[in-house]
Order: sequence, then structure tokens, then C-alpha cells
Amino acid sequence: MTGSTTRAKAAPKGAAGGATRAKAPSQAAQKRAARLQLAEQAGLLFESPDDVICGVDEAGRGPLAGPVVAAAVILDPARPIAGLDDSKVLTAKARDALYDLIVKHSLAWCVAEASVEEIDTLNILHATMLAMRRAVEGLSVTPTLAKIDGNRCPVLPVRSEAVIGGDALVPAISAASIIAKVTRDRMLTQLHATFPFYGFDAHAGYGTAQHLAALREHGPCEHHRRSFAPVREAFALHGAVLTASVATAASAAEGDAFAPL
Repeated sequence: MTGSTTRAKAAPKGAAGGATRAKAPSQAAQKRAARLQLAEQAGLLFESPDDVICGVDEAGRGPLAGPVVAAAVILDPARPIAGLDDSKVLTAKARDALYDLIVKHSLAWCVAEASVEEIDTLNILHATMLAMRRAVEGLSVTPTLAKIDGNRCPVLPVRSEAVIGGDALVPAISAASIIAKVTRDRMLTQLHATFPFYGFDAHAGYGTAQHLAALREHGPCEHHRRSFAPVREAFALHGAVLTASVATAASAAEGDAFAPL
């Protein structure tokens, strides 16, 4: 990646003769600039100007219910989208607005999932990799480089690069983060209509105090991940017995279910 230098302009004079102070960059912008500098110094940014880059991220590794959702996005350099950032630091209103812009202005985007059954069979890490692969393979434009948020890459038919903290560093990954989270949040809101006593519309399946209390009272439903410890405990509380495959996935997931990705 080649660097560029921007010449600073003289600050304009105010009405009273004082200079107008330039607005300081936001804390998020400072962090992104620092991380980009470190990545350049470490030689981690190796794409070519001719690369077609897709950003890839997921939503829903940690929740106790619902699928894990992944998205892949190829942004259009001619139609930049302002405000892209890690979906977790954006408000729901901002995410929804950016979702519409990404869908409208990107060159290609695809959202995919791995089901609860696949999570319970494969474990959450491998199910996440599967969802990411499906998202990349589902793009209408074939990328030459996939940038994956986290420290692991799925097996893909194109070159891939893992970028730790990429959802705040790489705009295409930020876009994928937003698409994945908005899609999954909407899924859980729809699920709430059928199972209102769990509060899926409030916590999107995460293990909040409200959700854990509902699990103890009502027991799990078919959308809960049986390989996750709180769900297994709720099954046991209500006298249900898990299958051997679920127990195996649960054992495999204990060490990596919540590891950085």
C-alpha cells in the first residue's frame, strides 16, 4: 500500500481576527488510524490495487439461541458510504440506515447462516466458518481477496486475510458487520412473535438475566443451542436428555466458543 501526503491549508480567520480551530478527530477515528498504521508496519496489508476485496463478518457467535449469520460485502469505490463502523458501536437506527445504503450502493453483498442444528453438530466455531464460506460463495461478483474479521479464516476458493478488529478498521468488513447484525436482529425479532416469553426482541438470544430466568422457567425451545452450557442446564432442569452428537459438539465448543474470531 502506498502512502500519500496531504498539505494542510491555513486556518481561516474568524470575524474577530482569530483563527478557526480545526475539529479534532473522533476517538474512533484515532483508533482506526493507529491500527491501520500498525497493520502497514507489520506488512499485513498486502492487497493489490487490482484486487476485488470483499469484507466478511458474522453476528451471533455468543447467543444461546438462533443461527449464526455471516455477511460478505464488496463495496463500490465510486460510491463511498459515510459512517461505516463496527456494528456494535452504532445505534440501531444508524445500523438500519447504513444497511439500506450498503444494499443499495455496494457492488455485491450476500448474507448466509448456519442453523442451530449445524451449530450443535459442528460446534459454534466451525458453524461460523461455514456461514462465512456460504456468504462469500454466494456473492454475485467473485472477489480476489476476502478480508475476514478476526484471527481465523474459513476455507475459501479465493485468497483470504484475517484482520483482528477489522470491523472497525476495514470499511468492507464494517459493512459486512452491519449487514450480518441487522439481518440477525430482525430474525430474532420475528422469533419473538412466536416465543414472546424469552424476550428475543430485547436481547437477540444473548444470555442476559432475563433470558436465563426464562430458560429456567419455561425450558428451551427448538431454537436454542443445546450445545451451549446454559441451555444444557435448562434441559437438565426440565428432565430432557441430549443426544450424543450434541454432547460431543458441546465438549468441543467449551474451549473455543467465545474465542476471538
